[in-house]
Amino acid sequence: MMLRSNGLARAALRFKPSAFAGTFVALLLAAAVISGCGLLLQTGVTASVPPGRYAGAPVVAAADQQLHTTVGRGEERETLSAAVPDRVRLDASLVRAATTAPGAASAVGDVSYPVRDASGAPLTASGWGSAAFTGARLATGTAPGPDQAVVGPGHGRTGERITLHTPAGPRTFTVSGVATAPGVWFSDARALALSGHPRTVDAIAVLPTDGTTPAALAAQVERALQGKAQVHTGDDRSLAEGAALPAAKEFLIALGGSFGGTAALVAVFTAAGTVALSVGQRSREFALLRAIGATPRQLRRSIATESLLVAPLAGALGCLPGLALATWWFGQLREKGAIPEGVRLDTGPVPFAAAVGAAVLTALLAGLAAARRPSRIEPGRALAESQVERRATGRVRTTFGVLAVAGGASLAGAAAQASGEDAANLALGVVMLFMLGVALLGPLLARLCAALIGLPLRASGASGHLAAANSRSNARRLASALTPIVLAMSFASTLVFLHTSTERATERQQRAGVVADHVVTAPAGLPADAAERAGRTPGVTAAVTVQRTGVLLADGTAGFRGATAQGVSADPTPVLDLDVRTGSLAALRPGTVAVDANLADAQHVRTGDRLELRLPDGTRTEPLVVATYGRGLGLSEVTLPAAALTGHVTAPYATELLVRGGASAALAPLGTVTDAAGWSTAQSRDRALGAWANTTMAAVLGGFAAVAAVNTLVMTVLDRRRELRTLRLVGTTRRQVLRMIRWESLLVTVAGLAIGTGIALATLVPMTNGLTGEGPYVPPLLYGSFAAATVGLGLAATALPARAALR
Repeated sequence: MMLRSNGLARAALRFKPSAFAGTFVALLLAAAVISGCGLLLQTGVTASVPPGRYAGAPVVAAADQQLHTTVGRGEERETLSAAVPDRVRLDASLVRAATTAPGAASAVGDVSYPVRDASGAPLTASGWGSAAFTGARLATGTAPGPDQAVVGPGHGRTGERITLHTPAGPRTFTVSGVATAPGVWFSDARALALSGHPRTVDAIAVLPTDGTTPAALAAQVERALQGKAQVHTGDDRSLAEGAALPAAKEFLIALGGSFGGTAALVAVFTAAGTVALSVGQRSREFALLRAIGATPRQLRRSIATESLLVAPLAGALGCLPGLALATWWFGQLREKGAIPEGVRLDTGPVPFAAAVGAAVLTALLAGLAAARRPSRIEPGRALAESQVERRATGRVRTTFGVLAVAGGASLAGAAAQASGEDAANLALGVVMLFMLGVALLGPLLARLCAALIGLPLRASGASGHLAAANSRSNARRLASALTPIVLAMSFASTLVFLHTSTERATERQQRAGVVADHVVTAPAGLPADAAERAGRTPGVTAAVTVQRTGVLLADGTAGFRGATAQGVSADPTPVLDLDVRTGSLAALRPGTVAVDANLADAQHVRTGDRLELRLPDGTRTEPLVVATYGRGLGLSEVTLPAAALTGHVTAPYATELLVRGGASAALAPLGTVTDAAGWSTAQSRDRALGAWANTTMAAVLGGFAAVAAVNTLVMTVLDRRRELRTLRLVGTTRRQVLRMIRWESLLVTVAGLAIGTGIALATLVPMTNGLTGEGPYVPPLLYGSFAAATVGLGLAATALPARAALR
């Protein structure tokens, strides 16, 4: 008898479509997760925004807003990049070089920075030369001279004298004119001198002569600058407007790459398990085909054909929810300020093609692997094994499973001995290795769980006894349902409880670290003499300004790692208790730094060593470490004297003033006054983006795994229709059968909860100890909601199909 593989596959789909429904759902969900994360990654690679400030300048020269370094040796060498926290600037001498480029009518060294008027209102200051490309026009008066200024509407009249607080201190100017746009303009030379970085410009805007195209001018400017700057045209001019776009690109690449890689691995992993379950449930069918003459090659080709018939459609349809997920996620990130407004989601075809390809490849490989044994053994033995579950587990599978568990345990031990980011990075591999071990050793774990949890079940009547017996004798079926539940619990718990742990430690450190009686905040910047004015207030014993920013440090693996930083105007000891471990904060002066103890361990430095770091504008420096402290997570990981930041930040003003003693009413003219508790609450609100991102990632991963678990449970119950009807025929009541199904569901969900929680704790303990110095914090109500949701889904996913099967 001749059997055609393609005919077998088509017949299976036509006459038993329900057998492929679970596979279809799993592959669709996997494609959705892969395409959604892939779209974010692709957007991070290709993102661009139309130029804003430089829209009127056809060619703009600016410094590279990313730092680059090479790690590794030999063939393993690679160049890694990181966006700077602030803005990298160009040497002002390059303006003259750009002016000499053939085809250049003029070149403007552009600077833009915040100033404040006498009332404290913030304004943006620029050189009047920028009017040539920004479109600023005079309503009255003339262009500014050396001690003159042009102001926007409502900030003065021509001929008046005004005082402005600039990065170089308060200055008085005569208003030479009033512009149609808001802001303030000085002469180009004066604007540069007052910027706080008088030898560097933000960018160079080059205007062409008549008949010169932007492309031709860009080539000439690039040649004139001799590679000392990047030359931009078109939408790339937005890269010269600061670090917002590079930072957003880096964030999207990290989100789509790192999280997307993990999510894709989980999706493929779960989908492969579902495909293998579907093939395994048809072992009797394959045994019969072998008995009537089908060859092993024909069976394998039939399964491959089934995959090619089901997977492409499932993958293609999965791209639709993937696009919806990416669109919603991207929109939320833009609303929360993580992505500039002008960036658009890139919906190119590559992520969709990758998602469909992954679905097809997963279905093909998983199906062939699952059919390997039933297609190779003798037909008689295949028929026997299709009736009773094979108890033996393959040696190769068991060996790799044991190695995965051992590797996870070893990695957890290594993470427990590490600190800071090193511990976190190691711990990320723990959950993956343990999950791989659970998947490979699933049947063995299922039998162990059935034996342990089955003990009390045997004492709960006929239904419980049947549930325990079924679980022991069908461990592979139990394992297929157990794995996605473990996935959902372990990943969701790790992401969510990592955030609750760091949030709790951060809040504790902030409340304990700020010992000032009053905290004055001014998001637009405090007056330059805020500390002196506060110090003259009756009753004040100490006043220290704090400027928040960030720095970059060398990292042998990632190239650079970011760290939070603060610049303090004086010894912060009277107003900040940083929990100093070594050295003294009183020794802080230009050329020195104090660092968090975990960061010091990660960078392999201690008090008295030099720490290589990059200031907010990318400038390399090696200050002397004079102290290490323990509350860097809640306050700042790096503490510098405020003078060290001068000229290296765009906004040179401190945003916080910490005051010891005095009355809050006397400090009100400087900004918003609150106490340490109020300041800590405000900082918690500012961390909302991190909380939302962690929760969203947990929802994506946990939701996918939960749906996969429900899908698997439904498949296993529907596959047992013959068994359930047989139980009814031998006298078991419908109520007893449904109770047995409920007991089995409880067994698998409780076992999944226990194993998933164990994996999450093995990951969280070293991770939170390294990041916070404390153990993980698991809110009981939140964990209880996870457990209740898991049990509820398990019961619903088994009860409904069981009722349908018993009708």
